[in-house]
Amino acid sequence: MSGQFTQRGKGHLVNLRPASYGFLSSSPPTACGLATFTTALGSALARQGADVRVVRVLDSPEDRVTSSLRVIGELIASDPTSIDRAADALNGCDVALIQHEYGLFGGRDGSDVLEVLDRLRVPAVAILHTVLPHPTDHQVEVLNEVIRSADCVVVMTSAAEATLRNVNDVGETPVSVIPHGAAVTRSKECRLKSARPVLLTWGLIGPGKGIQWVIDAMKNLRDIDPAPLYVVAGRTHPKVFAHEGDSYRQSLVKRVVDNGVEGMVHFDNSYRDLPSLKALIESADVVVLPYDSLDQATSGVLVDAVAAGRPVIATAFPHAKELLNTGAGIVVAHGDVSALSRAIRRVITEADVASAMAVEARRIAPTLGWDAVGFQYRKLTNRLLQRVGVGA
Repeated sequence: MSGQFTQRGKGHLVNLRPASYGFLSSSPPTACGLATFTTALGSALARQGADVRVVRVLDSPEDRVTSSLRVIGELIASDPTSIDRAADALNGCDVALIQHEYGLFGGRDGSDVLEVLDRLRVPAVAILHTVLPHPTDHQVEVLNEVIRSADCVVVMTSAAEATLRNVNDVGETPVSVIPHGAAVTRSKECRLKSARPVLLTWGLIGPGKGIQWVIDAMKNLRDIDPAPLYVVAGRTHPKVFAHEGDSYRQSLVKRVVDNGVEGMVHFDNSYRDLPSLKALIESADVVVLPYDSLDQATSGVLVDAVAAGRPVIATAFPHAKELLNTGAGIVVAHGDVSALSRAIRRVITEADVASAMAVEARRIAPTLGWDAVGFQYRKLTNRLLQRVGVGA
């Protein structure tokens, strides 16, 4: 059948017919992880024959649209009348995929999303990008209502599921764990011994990224020959810039000077498209994720690094501890500059360590590819749609 996607399951073939998916999410040209996630997952579903549409979430009206997916409506925080229109657009699809992040929607703790969910007549899947272990009472109230209103909930790690069940009232709503996807790429051959090792942190920049700890660690690595180069790639997060300007990045530049590592740190302030980002990741010998957050349940950057076969050094946030526990990376304590220095030194000076980490990353990578992740979403929504008699 045209558009039908077939994949071998446990002892049998699974056949899924195409359905129409309506995403409620930010979307390009908005520069954020949710927009990137929606574009990648939506494109994977489209490759499998699905009809993919987007109702984009905005703070204020905006005419410019650069999404590769079809935008069919808008939910505008400053315009309450857009709630009905957004729900109507989603009701024209077979299933609604609701990206949930507290800061995405209007209202206190993003409570406007509840108004949309209340108006939906089609099955709704709530994809939770943030699961807080210590939320406020109102955050718990909002997320509990999202869970009650959804036909099922998706989290991206087992740790996030455990936190969700421990903190929130899940009730009878099914919860599925589907990993964050990534573009799986062929990693480059090991670098020449004479080549300068490259460390990489990328993504939207702002307080909490912990980049200052890597800059401090570089001071302890000046004896290595050739000296490593730490590349910090990405623009300041738009919402951070709106409130604080570029003060965090400026503090990092000052820290580089104070530590005397000007020749060992490079700031790349550009916003890269996917081919350029892929080339950047493949140029790195190790990806460093020094995040300050103790609670980060999901990191798309972490998944992208592992999918590219890059060794990873990360602080002990939940997603890193879970994804790297088989040897694809090293987890260090938050803010521990000495531990960070030792881990970097080990990866860039001991070839067997870096090679073993890269091998394990490549072993894990196929399960993280967007097509594999898209197929899991199709199996999930197929079960939902069968309940209401819609072929999926």
